Amino acid sequence: METLLAVKNLSIHFGGLRALDDVCFSVTAGERLAIIGPNGAGKTTLFQLLSGMLFPSSGKIFAFGRDITRLSAHRRAILGMGRTFQVTNLFPKLTVLGNVLLAVEAAGAAKFNLLRPLSSYKPLFVQAEGILKQWGIWDRRDIPVRSLSYGEQRQLEIILTLSQNRSLLLLDEPTCGLSPEEAKSLVSIIRSLPRDVTVLLIDHDIDVIFEVAEKVMVLHLGRVLAFGSPDEVKRNEQVQKIYMGTQS
Repeated sequence: METLLAVKNLSIHFGGLRALDDVCFSVTAGERLAIIGPNGAGKTTLFQLLSGMLFPSSGKIFAFGRDITRLSAHRRAILGMGRTFQVTNLFPKLTVLGNVLLAVEAAGAAKFNLLRPLSSYKPLFVQAEGILKQWGIWDRRDIPVRSLSYGEQRQLEIILTLSQNRSLLLLDEPTCGLSPEEAKSLVSIIRSLPRDVTVLLIDHDIDVIFEVAEKVMVLHLGRVLAFGSPDEVKRNEQVQKIYMGTQS
């Protein structure tokens, strides 16, 4: 399969601190890659670089068949990159439907016309209705987002990202703060994503990682410690010693 994302010798330093050091990896289209490591390993910094929130000190990022190393986050989103954050990024006072309408509007040409009321765009409502029915939450369309559980908000955030036709999805700690039941539901959503969506996932829950991922990359002190299938990573002696709590 074709390579959708390739990272070449990526490094970034803040003063004397090298947060990422010569990181290299690639992801094929439709693949599910999980990135694990302790706090300070460089996982979120890597996502910041991939999404255009930060620019590297050295190295290159290629995606969608082009060099995106210096592209803005906005330009990367137009190309097909979507990202969720550790803290939900929703409009809490708006309803579920209102949030979906804004996401659909932002993904289409309607976003360039700021003078017409949103209610005048019937196709947006039709599209939003289809999205909510597809994911089984149409009956919750009139509920304010702030009234949803945290787990439901996390699910909605992923659904909104997908509604914007993103082909590369970066999920930053999607199960953080969720109950076991909410995490299970969110894992089901991730596993049901269409295969034309490529997923990069950061999570501290090892059970979630090995249930979702096809490949796993382990970061340690800003460098790639291991990369391979879940079974290969589980068998890696360094990973067992440092991250699984076993002694070799």
